Amino acid sequence: MRGRTLSAGIALAVFAGMTVPLAAQPATASPPTATTVTRPIAASAAALAAPDISITNVQAHLTQFNAIATSNGGNRRAGSAGYTASLNYVKTRLQSAGYTVSEQYCSSCRYPSNNLIAEWPGGPADQVVMFGAHLDGVSAGPGINDNATGSSTLLENALVLAAQNPTMTKRVRFAWWTDEEQGLNGSRFYVNSLSATQRGYIKGYYNFDMVGSTNGGYFINRVTSTTAAPLKAYWDSLGLQPEENVEGQGRSDDYYFQQAGIPTSGYAAGASARKTSAQAAKWGGTANSAYDPCYHRSCDTTANVSATVLNRAADGVAYALWQLAVGGSTPTCTGGQVVGNGGFESGTTPWTASSGVITNASGQPARTGSYKAWLNGFGTTRTESLSQSVTLPAGCSTYTLSFWLHIDTAETTSSTAYDRLTVQAGSTTLATYSNLNAATGYVQRSLNAAAFAGQTVTLRFTGTEDSSLQTTFVIDDVTLLAS
Repeated sequence: MRGRTLSAGIALAVFAGMTVPLAAQPATASPPTATTVTRPIAASAAALAAPDISITNVQAHLTQFNAIATSNGGNRRAGSAGYTASLNYVKTRLQSAGYTVSEQYCSSCRYPSNNLIAEWPGGPADQVVMFGAHLDGVSAGPGINDNATGSSTLLENALVLAAQNPTMTKRVRFAWWTDEEQGLNGSRFYVNSLSATQRGYIKGYYNFDMVGSTNGGYFINRVTSTTAAPLKAYWDSLGLQPEENVEGQGRSDDYYFQQAGIPTSGYAAGASARKTSAQAAKWGGTANSAYDPCYHRSCDTTANVSATVLNRAADGVAYALWQLAVGGSTPTCTGGQVVGNGGFESGTTPWTASSGVITNASGQPARTGSYKAWLNGFGTTRTESLSQSVTLPAGCSTYTLSFWLHIDTAETTSSTAYDRLTVQAGSTTLATYSNLNAATGYVQRSLNAAAFAGQTVTLRFTGTEDSSLQTTFVIDDVTLLAS
């Protein structure tokens, strides 16, 4: 969140005609809790239609952002190496999930850098629901609550939407903004670049800034508005009694959307303002203490996040997204095994392989049957590959790539990976094995392929050897099971 309130008198200039690609400080008390209540029937029924967002997955994104800051001077400030690495992390995950992703260079930002825009290819293009969070932090620290929490919440929601691939009634667009901390510059640049027609396509913009404060509250931007209704309905169903986000007015990326006449709302858990006694009685936490004790400080690390508050925000986003943009039905999981000839007993089809890779040669035994895929083992510089195009059905709960791998090596090192086997789906590397993983017999390897639900991708195994001392990679009984 930006550190000071914007003047209400700031004018907004909207330039027509420009086309934009479519897209460690512990809490002083226990985390805020809610009074147990019975959910309203309507809200409960609707909430069941939306997915439960894994807090573990959201926290894993936070850990990545914290590590990125640590590796890049301790922060993720706009225009810095830490910001660029953060953007690349989000972009790579979204591209692998099937999003249309574009970067928009903010030339007028204090620290010129890129916004990231991702659009799910479903629903009418002139009916857009947009979800945004700023990706940058301040230079004082890694910026985890402010605002890796908002960024991670949206990233995981985007990945779950892609994995479930439901029928869409509206187009969903996600955005990660640059240079928010210097004056909301990235989101302002984006809004200014939209034509009047493009602005009219956006039926609602939802902003998420600091949604995991350790002494946090449950705040909603424009809480009584029609736009806020689905966000409020979910928190109401938990008995949280959310309040207006007074502290955040004019201080985050919803501001310029609102000024352009686009309906806005969003969640927040509070920044440097202090929790009142009434709020502490209602939500838990410590009265007369800041919602976020590490706001814009070096201690804004992964330890500065309430999992309870963050989880309620992440699930509330999913509820709102499903209510606003998802149709009444989702694709039925057809399930089953999608890899053809995974045991290599039926010739080479449908595999594409380097010469001699699919073989019944006696030098290395198959795990089952007579045939297997034998990559490398020459002791000279060599690359061999094995690939197959597979189509994963949409709407399933799990997608597991499994294969049995035997690695035999003449390398004597216990520390250097000279020879490697890379497993890829499309351009995404799922795993890498090397001479360091050599073992007697076959070992079953299982990898998560849920990011490719509803897509056709090339499954590829690539073995590479250096100039001496052989390493053999033998693969058998490959499956990719959707269920």
